[in-house]
Amino acid sequence: MGNKINPLGFRLGFTQKHYSLWFEERDYSEDLREDEKIYNCIENYVQHIKSSINSSYGGITRIEILKQTELISVNIYIAFVDLFIEKKVPRKKGKKDEEKEKIKELRKEVQNMLVQNMLNSVNRELVISIEKVDKPYREPKILAEYIALQLKERVEIRKIMKKAIQLAEKADVEGVKIKIKGRLNGIERARKESAMKGRVPLQTLRAKIDYCYYAVQTVYGVLGIKIWIFV
Repeated sequence: MGNKINPLGFRLGFTQKHYSLWFEERDYSEDLREDEKIYNCIENYVQHIKSSINSSYGGITRIEILKQTELISVNIYIAFVDLFIEKKVPRKKGKKDEEKEKIKELRKEVQNMLVQNMLNSVNRELVISIEKVDKPYREPKILAEYIALQLKERVEIRKIMKKAIQLAEKADVEGVKIKIKGRLNGIERARKESAMKGRVPLQTLRAKIDYCYYAVQTVYGVLGIKIWIFV
């Protein structure tokens, strides 16, 4: 039964912390729904940028939300900051100016969403900041996006997992475990493939484990990707 628990929730209070920090006495469900809408709004905005610059990576590893009485602070941890910088930058503008414009545009999108849905945080000041992740392939979500891209291009499963493990090893991780399940290579019966390198102590609470589940739509149907990384 222990294998069925989410590794991140299992380690809350030990090596894992909450991504949303706020206190609410009455409308807990409303604030929870508000967080979900903020997440979705940011993800949709990044997807829009991806389609405009023909990029295959989303780049967002996690989003942290801190709510105070008159302020909402949203920290976006992203692996590829180039998503917020256009390729053809005018001479008068630098990369930092371009990034600030994108953040202002994103802030406006989130603010409009809060107003349209008449949520609790409409009157609070919204601050959005972006932080770059130094080692992208140390993050399970980025690794899952890489695997999903290769699956869409119909690359052989074992070859994909071997390359993904190599990318994780270059990011100085202690261990990595990958599972892919579904109609692999178009076979009628669903099956699963797994690969592991190094140590991944899932039952040790003091072990810093990052986990990600990622679903990818392919020609043959939906494939599920699970990644555990022992940092």
